[in-house]
Amino acid sequence: MTKKNINIIHGVNTRIIITPQLQYAIRLLQLSSHDLHQEIQQALDSNIMLERSDDNEYETLSADDQDLSSDLEDKDESETLTDEIPKVLEIDSEWEDIYDSTLTPHDYSKREEVNGKDFLAEQGSPPETLQDYLRWQLELTPFSDLDRICATAIIDAIDSDGYLRASVEEIAQSLGENAISIEEIETVLHRIQHFDPIGVGARDLRECLLLQLAEYDPDTLWLKKAKSLVQDYLEVLGTHDYAQLTKRLELTREDLREVVKLIQSLNPTPGAKIESSQTTYVIPDVFVKKVKGQWKVELNTETSPKLCINAEYARLTKQKLYNPNKEKGREEKKCLKTLLQDARYFIKSLESRYDTLLKVAICIVKRQSAFLEYGEEAMKPLVLNDIAGELEMHESTISRVTTHKYIHTPRGLFELKYFFSGHVNSNPRGEYSATAIRAIIKKLIAAENPVKPFSDNKIVTLLAERGIKIARRTIAKYREAMLIPPSNERKRLVEN
Repeated sequence: MTKKNINIIHGVNTRIIITPQLQYAIRLLQLSSHDLHQEIQQALDSNIMLERSDDNEYETLSADDQDLSSDLEDKDESETLTDEIPKVLEIDSEWEDIYDSTLTPHDYSKREEVNGKDFLAEQGSPPETLQDYLRWQLELTPFSDLDRICATAIIDAIDSDGYLRASVEEIAQSLGENAISIEEIETVLHRIQHFDPIGVGARDLRECLLLQLAEYDPDTLWLKKAKSLVQDYLEVLGTHDYAQLTKRLELTREDLREVVKLIQSLNPTPGAKIESSQTTYVIPDVFVKKVKGQWKVELNTETSPKLCINAEYARLTKQKLYNPNKEKGREEKKCLKTLLQDARYFIKSLESRYDTLLKVAICIVKRQSAFLEYGEEAMKPLVLNDIAGELEMHESTISRVTTHKYIHTPRGLFELKYFFSGHVNSNPRGEYSATAIRAIIKKLIAAENPVKPFSDNKIVTLLAERGIKIARRTIAKYREAMLIPPSNERKRLVEN
């Protein structure tokens, strides 16, 4: 950053003051692709000096190339942009010092237009809530006026998973004393519990599962045993104490496995299939692919549109505008010049974002090429400072440019932050990243004997045989982060 971009205030609390233009450039760097799309559209709508450029192509760079420059410069000398914003942002101040980083995520649930084409296909009508669905069924069901009021109160107390979160006593109180009896509320609730989805309106998991089992054909194999297990031994099932269950239910291991299989076919959250949130669509900011043995990185031009200055309006800033009111004419001229300067700042800010994003992505791909070749187990240790040092940027810049930015690879779509993983002091060379070790643990557990799953201590031993020395508590932490239960809960029912 050049000296003219900052002023150092000497004193006890030394602080960097950054120009508003540079603040805005940093803000654009922080935005997700969707938020950036909205920002660009707003700028185009509010500034007549801005327009989309027909030239929307960016140079494809190799992760092995030393020259990381890209063709992002405006070639019209008459539109030379201010140099107050550096080509690549190298900000060494804390983000909180200059801008509020609390950004609200958005989704692509609506049709967006870019260059006359769909940015995303329209995603249909807004999702229906579970309460809407239940009220619709209520309208089709004969109820007395009082029962209908009661049913509405019950539906309002049902959460998105389908469970009734208020007691019948609380519902009675909400309807007013002596308005309706507890018995009548129970009767109305029983009718609602036969609405779709089956199991809705249950007060706990046991009742939810029993409501679903009640809908099965009475002749269904193992149905009676399944009802008995849910009614009397659901907690025992939760602890995977199969020995006790076989004894209590007088079943063989194989028969118990069939009973549990029937129970596992039920839905513990019946409302979830109706209640769904708006889908968030992730669009990659960067693409990486292998071309002639080399990994190539390029920006997604859909999320990195190129803008330029409208030449016709720009000329007006240099021409004498006719206006009988000279004072008003000067104001109009001044307004046009302000719009032109704002447009130049905006274009330069976009170019800084694109160039910084591309350089960081290339650097990450170079460091994590083994992951692209072989998968998670080959992920190398990588921290923000590694990329910051190589590109001569500050860690805070790397953090911003990798947050909510996505790269499309042959192995899937990943947030750029995914590629950062601290190393585990497993051996003198420190070859293994935390991501790689988690992948190895997951692979070991997937291949374990389901009758005798690996304990965390056993996994410590197995990793040590590979030269990875980590503590048992670290294994437990990684396992829990991957939502893998402990060994006693991973036991499965199989034939002895």
